Amino acid sequence: MDFITIIDYIGTFAFAISGIRLASAKRFDWFGACVVGFVTAVGGGTMRDLMLGYRPFWMSNIDYLLVTSFALLFVVCLRRFVVRLNNTFFIFDAIGLGLFTVVGVEKSIECGQPMWVGIIMGMMTGAAGGMFRDIFINEVPLIFRKDIYAIACIIGGFIYYLCRYVGIAPVPTQFIAAMTVIVTRVLSVHYGISLPALNGELEDARSRKTSVKER
Repeated sequence: MDFITIIDYIGTFAFAISGIRLASAKRFDWFGACVVGFVTAVGGGTMRDLMLGYRPFWMSNIDYLLVTSFALLFVVCLRRFVVRLNNTFFIFDAIGLGLFTVVGVEKSIECGQPMWVGIIMGMMTGAAGGMFRDIFINEVPLIFRKDIYAIACIIGGFIYYLCRYVGIAPVPTQFIAAMTVIVTRVLSVHYGISLPALNGELEDARSRKTSVKER
């Protein structure tokens, strides 16, 4: 088993836990929580493979389903430790984001895609699963909010190619890129760094008109 496969499994476990943890907060049953965890873990990679013209990776390897099932048992058995910690979801989500970004970039390089495609595929692999998770639990996806989420994946993708360009070995490159995503995500939340939100001028104008009519 090579290092990128180990990263893939760890990322699957981390993302599955983040999805299961949120599903438990919404009081989903075990099956529903497992579905949310599985979609969180494989959603981004599925979109990546379809766009690159491949059969989705999990359809030819049952390991991803087994890893998700193990994540469910992990949360169930250690629920006092996992579910009740406010930072658990964020920590596992950040880890999964970083690891899956690296997996997405690696897969694009294997397919002979240019750098800009590799960065987009890395972002999609890292962020799309969380988007599906949020939709499943009826929340506005993080990728569409002000949070530094998908942007962290893009930064990690650039760092990956930079390390590759200067001749750093593959394993350190993967580690540095993943840590870049994780650290970017953690620091942005810790210091409240975010992208500016679009100003809802049209909605504000409608609200003012409604207020005037009511008067």
